[in-house]
Amino acid sequence: MNSPRKILAFAGSTRAGSLNKRALAVAAQAADEAGARVTTIDLADYRMPLYDGDLESRDGLPEAAIALKTLFIEHDGLLIAAPEYNGSITGVLKNTLDWVSRPHGEQPGTLPYRDKFAALVAASPGALGGLRGLVHVRQILTGLGVHVIPPQFALSRAGQAFDDAGTMTDDKQRDGLRAVGAELASFLKRVGD
Repeated sequence: MNSPRKILAFAGSTRAGSLNKRALAVAAQAADEAGARVTTIDLADYRMPLYDGDLESRDGLPEAAIALKTLFIEHDGLLIAAPEYNGSITGVLKNTLDWVSRPHGEQPGTLPYRDKFAALVAASPGALGGLRGLVHVRQILTGLGVHVIPPQFALSRAGQAFDDAGTMTDDKQRDGLRAVGAELASFLKRVGD
């Protein structure tokens, strides 16, 4: 029997009460139940300065970027909950993707993204659920060589989607998030066989 495929799950937010972290947990649980081994991280634990080529030339990669590069390389897939700020990707998510894409030692910058598959979800208090930002995240990841699977889910009115205990109150919305996580796990299993 093949070992479970590994998925690195994270939200593009460092806010403790992030709606995207809540949405990510729902999708990640479904991926786990579908047979993947899911590692969920918080980008707040990997703080880095804004990418700056002069800083990189002078100091090299931040330790957090090196640690993230290693995690990306060790996993087969990425499950990303991408908040939308002003119709696009968050600064912290873009900065993370930029630092992880930098060469390190003998490793080319594309190595952490090579042969990776990703799935995207978003959550927003607005009516579109972060859908506009997902377009940009998909474009960036594709440009880095990641294969982004077509299913995605944008959780609209996310501020009302969870009760006080953090449980989703709408079965249809919960099923939409779960379907994306489960599909990524299923897809990785198919391509790994």
